[in-house]
Amino acid sequence: MEEPIAFSSRIAKNFKVFAIHMVGSFRDLVPIICVIAVFQLLVLRQPFPELVDMIIGLVLVILGLAFFVMGLEIGLFPIGEAMAEAFARKGSLSWLLLFGFGLGFSTTIAEPALIAVTKEAAVVAAKGKFIGADPISMRTYAMGLRITVALSVGVAILVGLVRILKGWPIQYLIIGGYIAVMIITAFAPKEIVGIAYDSGGVTTSTVTVPLVTALGVGLAATIRGRNPLVDGFGLIAFASLLPMIFVMLYGMVFFR
Repeated sequence: MEEPIAFSSRIAKNFKVFAIHMVGSFRDLVPIICVIAVFQLLVLRQPFPELVDMIIGLVLVILGLAFFVMGLEIGLFPIGEAMAEAFARKGSLSWLLLFGFGLGFSTTIAEPALIAVTKEAAVVAAKGKFIGADPISMRTYAMGLRITVALSVGVAILVGLVRILKGWPIQYLIIGGYIAVMIITAFAPKEIVGIAYDSGGVTTSTVTVPLVTALGVGLAATIRGRNPLVDGFGLIAFASLLPMIFVMLYGMVFFR
């Protein structure tokens, strides 16, 4: 009888947690709802189009946010922390770095926002006659951008893990990285600069961010002499910085 009781207790606990996340998601969306309502009703002075569909969509968004946050707490954060701890205890430095690179590359290459940006970049480049207007040329250009960005995120996670292991101050690496961005910008083709800067913002997906953050915090918590609050964060900053450098270098090679 103990197992069914324990199972039902766990279900009840999860429902309670989900209800708390539902309330939190609605609270977080209230400012957005208020802004839209004020401008729609008081500034534009128009009724909401498809009000029923809008309400249904809002409910789905609240449900989705609640499920997402709950999923992060139950699954992704514990997985990232557990894997970092396991790698650190086994002393598998090479496997840890390989895992970090693979995590950054695999999650980025399939990022929907990156796919959309690279497709749009290919269309614009074709219209500007920088590449061929045929589907193969456009597909090749877009895939080249995606692979370049994915490689850069993989390298970024690898560098971030090494920083945690070595205890390097993050501010010097970030400042140096942005100095490199400014220098490369001066030499990169102007047609690629905007795409490169946007690439830094679309690389970190809803799966990559929690997993990478948990990996960094778990690793910093496992290594003696490291502070999870000081050393565990910052991987996402590298994942946003290096794609700008890599994509501009890609443009310098592609448009030479």
